[in-house]
Amino acid sequence: MAVARNEAACSLPSRTIALFRRQFAGAAVFSSESAPKKKKAQKHSQIGCIITILVLIPVFYGLYLYFQQSETLPSFPDKTVKIPTTSIRRPIPTAEELTIPRMIIPRKEQIIHHTGYSVSYNENLRLPNWVAYELTRQETQGNAKRTDRFITDPSVKGIIATNADYARSGYDKGHMAPAADMKWSNTAMKESFYFSNMCPQHPELNRRKWKDLEEKIRDWAITDSAIIIICGPIIEKTPQKIGKNKVTVPQKFFKVILSPFTTSPKAIGFLFKNGRSVSPLATYAVSVDSIETLTGMDFFAPLPDDLENKIESQVNCDQWGL
Repeated sequence: MAVARNEAACSLPSRTIALFRRQFAGAAVFSSESAPKKKKAQKHSQIGCIITILVLIPVFYGLYLYFQQSETLPSFPDKTVKIPTTSIRRPIPTAEELTIPRMIIPRKEQIIHHTGYSVSYNENLRLPNWVAYELTRQETQGNAKRTDRFITDPSVKGIIATNADYARSGYDKGHMAPAADMKWSNTAMKESFYFSNMCPQHPELNRRKWKDLEEKIRDWAITDSAIIIICGPIIEKTPQKIGKNKVTVPQKFFKVILSPFTTSPKAIGFLFKNGRSVSPLATYAVSVDSIETLTGMDFFAPLPDDLENKIESQVNCDQWGL
């Protein structure tokens, strides 16, 4: 039994040594297998760092350029750049374009341009279809004297009225373009007395509200720098005729007025019966559109359509101080 214990005692270390050897061998194998993996991981880590650095270089360079540029930009105390705004206005046509109406209903006419006004003369009526002119602030001043000498228009082709036609008719020789608007030129003053610029007009219209409106127009020209005026007769059925030349007597008269060169362009119309007129001027104010319907003419057509439609449909007496 003692020998057996001794053998067992001697065999225990040898077993332990054998087991240790096996474990060491396994560890060695494990160690030898894991070493390449660590090297690979280290290699991948190095590559990742290089890629990160390459990516960050342009980012940091861009930030560097941004801050360098921001130092050169002007600084604003309120950090807001205020851009001035200006109202954009479409160009208004010239006075020459605005004074000539378009005929919607055709009629006989001869258009003549004089120094101070233009006229569409109708030989059949012995009257103007319309008379048109621009009155500027400067033209309200002048020293030309009124001639009161009514004469034939040498430019008219065909029959025209004479002084004899008006004599004892009961009607005034009513100016369409008034002489008082032509005192800036002796020639314009003389031409304002042409019969192509005249219509048979009731004295209580010619010397009252027609004259009052002419004076108002001069005030508006001074205030607004320039005014466009178009006026003329309205002929209805079976009109009266006077004189040897059978000059037609209008039943009504119209006047349309445009102030085109102000910040807010405006227009207004006036309609008078050819008789006694003593009411306030605002009583006779109408829209330009209504005058167009009565006359068969299109006034101020070169204006932009939206502007023309707006101002010609309104009757705003307050705008005109009426």
